[in-house]
Amino acid sequence: MSAASEDVLLELSRLEAVHLRGLVNQFVDLLTGSPDAATDPAISRLVPSAYPDDESAAAQFRSATQPELLRRRTHDAAAVLADLAIAGDVTDPQSLSESAARTEFTLALDRGRAASWMRTLAAVRLVLASRLGITSEDDHDPDDPRFGVYEWLGYRLDQLTRAASAAA
Repeated sequence: MSAASEDVLLELSRLEAVHLRGLVNQFVDLLTGSPDAATDPAISRLVPSAYPDDESAAAQFRSATQPELLRRRTHDAAAVLADLAIAGDVTDPQSLSESAARTEFTLALDRGRAASWMRTLAAVRLVLASRLGITSEDDHDPDDPRFGVYEWLGYRLDQLTRAASAAA
């Protein structure tokens, strides 16, 4: 089957797909594990306050909108996970041989699917930023390996955004 000309083509290695699937699964676990923006800073980054100067109004607005917003994020993540099924059922990246890890896949994403990917990658990156204490570009040390995943997600998100813009 050939990709439509307006599809966004995303190339991933099996190793990247396995790692990304693990991250997105953890993200879904966070979203479905009774999240509360009032107590979890990562959820708070995903559901920012509509009224930063009025906590009562913010809490009321959050209670009305947070469940639906998190449901949509879960739906987007499920679409990404469905696309990542192309990598097979491997869950441990260490179990891949070098040649299997380097196997490349090309995903053809229509506009809606590409948007789900961009929203999911951005959201996972926000969660990581929250967990790592990143609030500005100066808040992380590029030599600290813990930030490699954060940077890789940013790189992948940038590539996907550029490809989607070019396809539009």
